[in-house]
Amino acid sequence: MSRKPKKGYFVRGQFVAEGSELDLEYKRELKGGLEGPSRTELKRESTELQALGTQLLTLRRDLMAGLNLPDKLADGLAEANRITNFEGKRRQMQFIGKQMRLLSPETLQSVREALDIQRLGSAKDTQALHLAEIWRDRLMADDAALSDWIALHPQTDTQSLRALVRQARKDAVPVSNAAVSQGLAPRQSRSYRELFKFVRSVLSDGQMDEEPEEAHDD
Repeated sequence: MSRKPKKGYFVRGQFVAEGSELDLEYKRELKGGLEGPSRTELKRESTELQALGTQLLTLRRDLMAGLNLPDKLADGLAEANRITNFEGKRRQMQFIGKQMRLLSPETLQSVREALDIQRLGSAKDTQALHLAEIWRDRLMADDAALSDWIALHPQTDTQSLRALVRQARKDAVPVSNAAVSQGLAPRQSRSYRELFKFVRSVLSDGQMDEEPEEAHDD
């Protein structure tokens, strides 16, 4: 005895049975979403909000304080940072995802803006550190670098900078390439670190973001 064929239709080569979840989803979409977002849309939103909650675990305290999050969510985030068990952490993040879905659009936008501020700040800090390292190394290696530095930063305490450079060069310990490759480079001197701090301080005050030109041998 043959089975009665199911009623339905094909969409892009896939059979959709009448009354199935997929059928209901297509009907909601055809109605212009009058019955609310589709399951796919809801799942996408849920995933995005849970990822946003995960990022909140790394947000700085000062930025977190400005968000005025609900107590349940704030406590949930603090608890998640304490949990080390994998399964416990997973369940806690699911809880955080549910709490994130209760936030108003305005609060969610504030969360995104706070995370953007932190990311931008981190990128700028990394760039500033890299620039300070370049200047420190050039000042130690090239006498002409001091004139270039002063031309760019006339507010510099030149006497202090000269003294730091001179002492850092004096305290420098020769390092072979073999030692560096084996991770055996000696600890740098205090004057070396003080020179870096001095350069970093001047760059921060001047908010400079221009890298020095490389020195060329004649």
